[in-house]
Amino acid sequence: MTDDTNDPYLWLEDVTGDQQLGWVRAHNDRTVDEYTRTEAFETLQSRIREVLDTDARIPYARRRGEYLYNYWRDARHVRGLWRRTTMEQYLRDAPDWDVLVDLDAVAEAEGENWVWSGAQVLRPDQSRALIGLSRGGADATVIREFDVESRKFVDGPDSFTVPEAKTDIGWIDADTVYVGTDFGDGSLTDSGYPRLAKRWRRGTPLSAAETVYEGDKSDVAVSAWYDRTPGFERSFVERAIDFYTSHRFELRPDGELVRIEAPDDAKVSVYRDHLLIRTRSPWLGHPAGTLLAANYPEFLAGSREMTVLFAPDAHTSLEQYAWTRNHLLVVALRDVQTEVRMLTPGADGWTDRPLEDVPAATSTSVIDVDPLESDEFFLNSSGFTVPATLLSGTVGSPLEPIKQAPAFFDAENVTVTQYFATSDDGTQVPYFVVGRNTSSPAPTLLYGYGGFENSMVPAYSGGVGLAWLERGYTYVIANIRGGGEYGPQWHTQALKENRPRVFEDFAAVARDLVARGITTADRLGIQGGSNGGLLMGVMLTRYPELFGTIVCQVPLLDMKRYHLLLAGASWMAEYGDPDDPDEWAFLREYSPYQNTDPDAAYPPILITTSTRDDRVHPGHARKMVARLEEQGHEVWYYENIEGGHGGAADNAQAAFKAALTFTFLERMLSR
Repeated sequence: MTDDTNDPYLWLEDVTGDQQLGWVRAHNDRTVDEYTRTEAFETLQSRIREVLDTDARIPYARRRGEYLYNYWRDARHVRGLWRRTTMEQYLRDAPDWDVLVDLDAVAEAEGENWVWSGAQVLRPDQSRALIGLSRGGADATVIREFDVESRKFVDGPDSFTVPEAKTDIGWIDADTVYVGTDFGDGSLTDSGYPRLAKRWRRGTPLSAAETVYEGDKSDVAVSAWYDRTPGFERSFVERAIDFYTSHRFELRPDGELVRIEAPDDAKVSVYRDHLLIRTRSPWLGHPAGTLLAANYPEFLAGSREMTVLFAPDAHTSLEQYAWTRNHLLVVALRDVQTEVRMLTPGADGWTDRPLEDVPAATSTSVIDVDPLESDEFFLNSSGFTVPATLLSGTVGSPLEPIKQAPAFFDAENVTVTQYFATSDDGTQVPYFVVGRNTSSPAPTLLYGYGGFENSMVPAYSGGVGLAWLERGYTYVIANIRGGGEYGPQWHTQALKENRPRVFEDFAAVARDLVARGITTADRLGIQGGSNGGLLMGVMLTRYPELFGTIVCQVPLLDMKRYHLLLAGASWMAEYGDPDDPDEWAFLREYSPYQNTDPDAAYPPILITTSTRDDRVHPGHARKMVARLEEQGHEVWYYENIEGGHGGAADNAQAAFKAALTFTFLERMLSR
């Protein structure tokens, strides 16, 4: 184990220093020269770019009243178009889109490397919008007000413009917003998010905004928002104490804060007079993962009469729920395969029935609802070998497929099989195997994440299909603990000192793949990013004999300092506090940066990150590469100079990054 009191590579944490970027460029050049100077790479990159740019993709949209809004990037619009159309037009094969913002033109005119970060349209007239623009793809954004009618940004002292920061902002009315941002010293939490929620009125400077709530510096973030549901207009405030616990309040017009006394770790939402509580731990006799409904005014008055809308079991968990105007759509996972139901409140209680016509053998999710306007909704359905279908529905009417994505690879004879591996403590861990011939060992890519209650469900990927499956190789998704595939308990079993269960689960899947004859250790590659990058780092240092190669993307790797870098402090509820000796004791046991071994035989590893990632600090990746090089291990490195936490700012960069990954994997698993 490396001495953690003396870090010789601390200098690489200076993100944009000349010496540091020189180090980055030298490593980039080596990797680019080795893996991208071939005709095969150019062909693969071009094919992936075609998948990302093609006009045949589904233009997913958010419906807001009479308009459907879409953000679109293609080969001609590298930075993208923000546009809208009507439902009548949207149902056509070639809708007539009304372009609101041409981001390429804006970036060129302003000399900025703008990346789109979203828009909030003022309801109900939709005459103004608050648009977030990021420099190079960072989480931090510049907020600018946009006049939808004139198609121009609103400038001047009367506009809602906020300088670059990790800003939380939302409309109250045409002349008022709630905003949390960097107001100066002491206004941000240790995690770099807003500590203050303020009400900002048009015509006044941002510095004059009125504070409506103030959190602690150790909190993750504070936010305020306005619910404009007609007849139920209300303001709310949330204080996120850590990543999983919050205090929520209704903010009354007189400034009174009324606490919503639900469990701190529950997910809480209010719609009209309905309060929904999704538990993360047992509460009032209900197990973790239960969805409860209560009458909101009565709950505030002290009643705890509730209706169970969803109860988990050993195989089923709640994945998603969303309101239409009068109904609640609920998506559940049964052994990581989706089921959709429709729940309706009425005078005699709630009714519950399955949503008919959902495609079989696919994963389905709610893409959009507009509860202010109607009971219409959009669902998206896809599988490993089934391209996405966009379904439109109105509660009470049949689902209609209205958009179909094309097939980007030849899926003939590609099968999908679910298996279960036995982890060290006896837990059965599901995983999906996708491939043409899985009865004999083949180069195999195993992907994992295992954190923050994120579920890894089957989904179509043109890039994976054409770059990997078409070549006769096998692709695997592991549903390890730390995720949400079996509800909150699947996640909470792997928090803090129990984190090694994530690693044991992933290793168990790797061993099971070999035991079943699907692959061999030297032909098994693995990939993961962000929290999954931490997983990859641990696989390298703790289980190197199980793998032939590793791709580690935008990773956390130095668990001694992660909480001091960018948003890292917000994840201490997941991993633990390195400044607490008791918690550092278990973090130190697996932290990849502290556990490299010069005498170990490691598989070759490709580590990638982004200079503009302001969520997971690129210093993690840089320092790990430097240490592995020092110890004589085979390590390759590529850092995109922009791109944010996703690692790419546009489709060209995304295609390059994907082609580099698959080229590296194929070479390493074929030698």
